[in-house]
Amino acid sequence: MAERAAPPDVTIRLLMADDAPAYRIARLVALRADPLAFLTTAKEFAARPVEDVASCLHPTAHAVTLGAFLDGVLVGLLTLVREEARIMAHRVNVYGVSVAPAARGRGLGDALVEAGVEHARTWPGVTVLNLAVMDTQTAARRLYERHGFRVWGRQPDAVRRNGDIHAEDWMSRPV
Repeated sequence: MAERAAPPDVTIRLLMADDAPAYRIARLVALRADPLAFLTTAKEFAARPVEDVASCLHPTAHAVTLGAFLDGVLVGLLTLVREEARIMAHRVNVYGVSVAPAARGRGLGDALVEAGVEHARTWPGVTVLNLAVMDTQTAARRLYERHGFRVWGRQPDAVRRNGDIHAEDWMSRPV
């Protein structure tokens, strides 16, 4: 499994409510750059008030969002959400992973995924990370595979957008 250090000009940290304006920009960049990678559209996300976005960024015992900053600008995102039901609390879901197109090819995706794995390890009892990747996202799937994620299933008719039908691959890895 890959264990790459973040490039020296990159900082990865938990996002807080104060990061909402920067998060909003980074998320819109992601949604516009790779609309097929996400279930939410840029138009839907842009309609959300910044206050709602801020309330979702405050880290909790079950959810955090990590941000990758390149020269002080938020360019990468990764959200972890732990299942709350006691019988499923060993599972953490990975959502909303993105790196701005202008920042790709510098190891930020690797650094974010590794930071996400490391953070999940701080939650007692967590044994597995889960995520879903659209069939259109070959580079994302390769990123996850480099970090030990393996496909365990495919939902063939997962998303219908603009008349097209897309599958989702479900992946997991032990923590």
